[in-house]
Amino acid sequence: MIKLRGHHIFCLLGYRGMGYSEEYTENMTKIHDVLRERPDTMIQIMKGPDYLCAKFPEGQPYHCQDDGIYERDTVILRKLGLKVSDVLPWREVERRIRLHVVPDDIVVVCETCSWRSYGFCQEGVEEIVESRGLRQVLQEK
Repeated sequence: MIKLRGHHIFCLLGYRGMGYSEEYTENMTKIHDVLRERPDTMIQIMKGPDYLCAKFPEGQPYHCQDDGIYERDTVILRKLGLKVSDVLPWREVERRIRLHVVPDDIVVVCETCSWRSYGFCQEGVEEIVESRGLRQVLQEK
């Protein structure tokens, strides 16, 4: 089972192999690949730091406990009809995204996110809405 907080659901949609550090990126790639390859993998919705936050690099401003991040988690969970402690397969998360999310929701919900300007998360929502699943992350060698 993979433990995720609300906003990391959206982060995983737009993930393209970039992150805060090599260790963070390796961890996120591993989680992303598991969900992409095995969409029946169970996830548990967390309040606060999750499996991705666990690898946030020391020495960088730690935003995982910021009020704004908790607010973003809450908005996304509400949009998906989920609550903290829910356990469900990733496939069901994707189904809820198809029903309740449009690409432009990223512009509003993730307005202050530094990664939003890349447009990857909007593309990721579009791919889920079109039932294409998570995009394969190509690692540069």
